[in-house]
Amino acid sequence: MDTTLRSHDAAHLARKVLGLFKLRIGFVIMITALAGFAVTPGAGSGGIPLAVLALAVLISSASAGAFNQYVEYDTDRLMLRTRGRAFATGALPHTPAWLALIVILLAGSVAAAWYATNPLAALYVFLGAFFYAVVYTVWLKRRTWLNIVVGGLAGSFSVLAGAAAANPELGAVPLLLALVLFLWTPPHFWSLAIANSSDYATAGVPMLPVVVGNARAAQIVFASSLALVGVSLLPVFFGAGLIYFAGALTGGAHFIRKAWQLARAPSRKTAMSSFHASLAQLSLLLLAAMADALLF
Repeated sequence: MDTTLRSHDAAHLARKVLGLFKLRIGFVIMITALAGFAVTPGAGSGGIPLAVLALAVLISSASAGAFNQYVEYDTDRLMLRTRGRAFATGALPHTPAWLALIVILLAGSVAAAWYATNPLAALYVFLGAFFYAVVYTVWLKRRTWLNIVVGGLAGSFSVLAGAAAANPELGAVPLLLALVLFLWTPPHFWSLAIANSSDYATAGVPMLPVVVGNARAAQIVFASSLALVGVSLLPVFFGAGLIYFAGALTGGAHFIRKAWQLARAPSRKTAMSSFHASLAQLSLLLLAAMADALLF
């Protein structure tokens, strides 16, 4: 019985620690870096350097996610969506030792990217984590509704890291893909913020729906989705092929439809549908970009 209890406690602790690092988001960020590498002219098979870069992006993103939860543990306690997080509940001690671990992970990931690829790729790895952890979390989140707009650069830097690993002279397609990530983040997160607007209001976080209301925010999500999908089709004019076009168009049309439904009838249900549609749109676009680059 004691052995079973200890195993259960260990598994529970492991889940709390893994949740701290937001690994699901980290894997998405890692895939954007792989897509940036794949669409860059002259990119080879990559091999070990690409694997190291992918791991570096994942670890740097994880360190930024952990820092976000470390800084926001007090706000997390006020929100239904986040009150179960490890620092908020006290399941993990909120001590400076975590900051030391976060710094070590980030420094190690940047150093690995530098050693395996080149200094520019390593710089982008660092900037991706810095913009999420410091610019978004510390400087902007509690001050302005523009927090997620500027914070969206974190995803763009991961694309640029992958592209720079293949060729430091960035071409049009990877730059456009980085712009897509920048434009994707606001409507993606604002959809989630509409679904949880009362949480953000209670916590005093000025997310867009808290500032302008859910109805106006939903209209902005729809307009933003149109801009996003329009820009996502531009790589076709710079060498991206039919697979990319099909993926970008299909995923984009789905997101626009869900965002339109949100704009017409703002509710938690339509907001979450828009949020999930944004994830589907990005996933399909990234997979199509990599398939298109690898097959043609």
